[in-house]
Amino acid sequence: MSEITIGIDGMSCQHCVMRVKKAIEGLRGISGLDVQVGTAKVIFDETLVQQKDIEAAIIKAGYKIRG
Repeated sequence: MSEITIGIDGMSCQHCVMRVKKAIEGLRGISGLDVQVGTAKVIFDETLVQQKDIEAAIIKAGYKIRG
């Protein structure tokens, strides 16, 4: 298992939190998730999903990854 914290730009409310949470939860291999305005802490199985896949799901949901 791997754990990462991803900074997310464009989030401003609980609706944003739920949208990002739903996007990440839709991926295989996610075993832990804590989404707050501006960040997502994710525990995942790197044999099933990669960080780039998680970031792509966040971008697809309409947000930007803080680099």
